[in-house]
Amino acid sequence: MFLSSLLEPIKTAAKEAGDRLWQLYQSGDYQQETKDDQSPVTSADLAANDIIMQHLQVLTPTIPIISEEVQLLPLAKRQHWPRYWLIDPMDGTQEFVARSGDFAVSIALVEHGWPALGVIYWPKEQVLYYATRGHGAFKQQGSKIRRIQVHQHQQPDPLRVAVSRRQAREPIEQLLPHGQQVHYIPLGSCSLKSCLVAEGSADCYVRLGPTGEWDTGAVHIIVEEAGGKILDSSFAPLSYNQRESLANPNFVVMGQADLPWPQLIQPQ
Repeated sequence: MFLSSLLEPIKTAAKEAGDRLWQLYQSGDYQQETKDDQSPVTSADLAANDIIMQHLQVLTPTIPIISEEVQLLPLAKRQHWPRYWLIDPMDGTQEFVARSGDFAVSIALVEHGWPALGVIYWPKEQVLYYATRGHGAFKQQGSKIRRIQVHQHQQPDPLRVAVSRRQAREPIEQLLPHGQQVHYIPLGSCSLKSCLVAEGSADCYVRLGPTGEWDTGAVHIIVEEAGGKILDSSFAPLSYNQRESLANPNFVVMGQADLPWPQLIQPQ
């Protein structure tokens, strides 16, 4: 009941933040800077962050918040939190700057070390993806809502792999067995590519390169409730709020659970 009561307010928060991003995207009225890790950040990221933070502080004033755009507390101060919000105000800032429209708002609630609620909002398409633990995953566009499931892959159909619009494809190709037929589906935003797997439009997504736990928190529960899973590149579980840094390892978003993934994707 607690999770169910939070879902609609969080969808509202994600949509309000995403619509603000879209306004700034269309107007071009934003400033861009570079973080210490050389990744871009814009005033639009910060505006969306402010909207989400305000919603969360009113909705659940006693639940702490971790955001990509807020300085992270030391592990000693957060490692025993029973639950906390994990947010990425704009996943896909590079896509925002590059004008592809492939960026999204990501909000997750993590309970006892594992995502329990997740909402993703894609402003360009006005699409919400969301899930709560034990209640399935859904895609909403306007008033139309449908339950989503991962695709049941059939051999010898090509493996449909979601890939970045901007990152080199060769490292991904090297992980796939020689002779494996592959259809690549380019899209921006880490969370949106993961949602392609959750809704059955792609069979998997392999992420090589830096991400944070806020990039996977919301989509993790969405993918799992759709019948898939997210594991690191050694096929071990991800973890949340267990380390000083919230950097993720390389990871794989997998659709149909009973496919022989260690044979289909071979880490090097």
